[in-house]
Amino acid sequence: MDKGMLRNVAINFFGLILPTFVSLVTVPSYIRLLGVERYGVVSLVWTFIGYFGVLDLGMSMAAQNHISKARAANDGEQSALVFWSAFWLNLVTGVAGGALIYVGGFVYTAYFTHTAPLLREEVYHALPWLALAIPIANVSWVCAGAINGAERFGVYNANQTLGTFLFQLLPLGAAWLIAPTLPSVLAAAVLARAIGAVLLARAGMRVLGIDRILMPRLRVAKDLFRFGGWMLVASMAIMIGDTLDRVLLGAGLGARFVTYYTVPQNLVTRLNMLPNALVRTLFPRLSAIERDHADALVRQALEFLNGVFTPIMIVAMLALGPFLDLWIGNELASASVNVGRILIVSVWLVGQAGVTRLLIQSQVDPARAAWIGIVELPFFAGVLMLGITHFGLTGAAVVVVMRSLVDYGVLLHLSSIRARPIVLDMLGHLAFLGVSACCAHAVTNLAALAVLATGLACANVSWSMTTSPALRGIVRNVLLRLDPRRSA
Repeated sequence: MDKGMLRNVAINFFGLILPTFVSLVTVPSYIRLLGVERYGVVSLVWTFIGYFGVLDLGMSMAAQNHISKARAANDGEQSALVFWSAFWLNLVTGVAGGALIYVGGFVYTAYFTHTAPLLREEVYHALPWLALAIPIANVSWVCAGAINGAERFGVYNANQTLGTFLFQLLPLGAAWLIAPTLPSVLAAAVLARAIGAVLLARAGMRVLGIDRILMPRLRVAKDLFRFGGWMLVASMAIMIGDTLDRVLLGAGLGARFVTYYTVPQNLVTRLNMLPNALVRTLFPRLSAIERDHADALVRQALEFLNGVFTPIMIVAMLALGPFLDLWIGNELASASVNVGRILIVSVWLVGQAGVTRLLIQSQVDPARAAWIGIVELPFFAGVLMLGITHFGLTGAAVVVVMRSLVDYGVLLHLSSIRARPIVLDMLGHLAFLGVSACCAHAVTNLAALAVLATGLACANVSWSMTTSPALRGIVRNVLLRLDPRRSA
């Protein structure tokens, strides 16, 4: 990977960290100001808006793909046509979704919730703001896709971080200065989203050199729908698969066991910020280059990911037990820690599978990547039910790891990339994770765990440097840039 891509990975990585930090810091203040019940309603509201992300219809990813190709061909007019076609399509579907969520929210609040009459009245007054949030979010995703398609990740993350700060702080200010009610909080949140959307749209038009408004073109819209539809199907299959374990655990074992499973799962899933940053960086580049270059780039990306991500996961594997003890107490930690250690392996595999999936979506056929998820789902559900029935929480976690491994293997096969060196590299790093899991299970002394984590992480880095030419090249370039004699 070249210096520009490494810089973009770092930008995207920090762009993912900052919003997470802001969210964690502001949650206690929201709960104190709004109360537990109102904050729960606000959380549900934004969850519903997340579900309505399907109304994007894959347009943001399709716009990113097509704009990447247009810019590679120096076709500014095509970039503008793609941007405006996706913009108007998402605006229309967003308005339709807003109307639907307004009606659905009214019916759900009136007949299916158990809230106090005063709070129910607040929800009714907040519904127009909730409906308005859908088209704003839809348009924002297209603008974000356009900026990422141009590989201007610094611009995207600067605007996204500012938007996140506004989204977290404006509603908090409204609750404090105006009233701690749902209408005031949601109105401020929608205002923050609208400001963020304007900033993204302005940045997207500037990046693409767009100076006028265009109407959508039927030919461009068809191409966007064709690509975006399969991207949507793939993301929905992944979303269903990622939540199926919790749903079946709740049905089979009860809510208490869902807590034992979800707490470590949510924690270790946060470790995937580095793979997500890499995937965000790779997609527009893979869309714009020839197949031979794409294969070489994916191999380098996987070597980089294993070399950098595996030491992090080794440390997480050995630190998880003590951290859970400190964070949630010994009783819950004892019931959750083994699940968390197993799921660390799944998060590690999913990161690599995501890179391979991008190769198929950008270079082969997005439909093929979507069908993988669809075909896997019923088999995954059946095996998951057996695992939960016979082995409980551990069975569920092991099946999730098996699914991640099978997913990665199938994606490698269908991508038609030379898989043997990739598999050998992956298995070597997987062995380090296996040793770390055994040590974490056998050792409880904090000092010994710290020594083991340091030793295994350093050993893994040394092994990566020995076996990975791409990683050696990256480290060499970094050291040369840091050499004071070179700058002198």
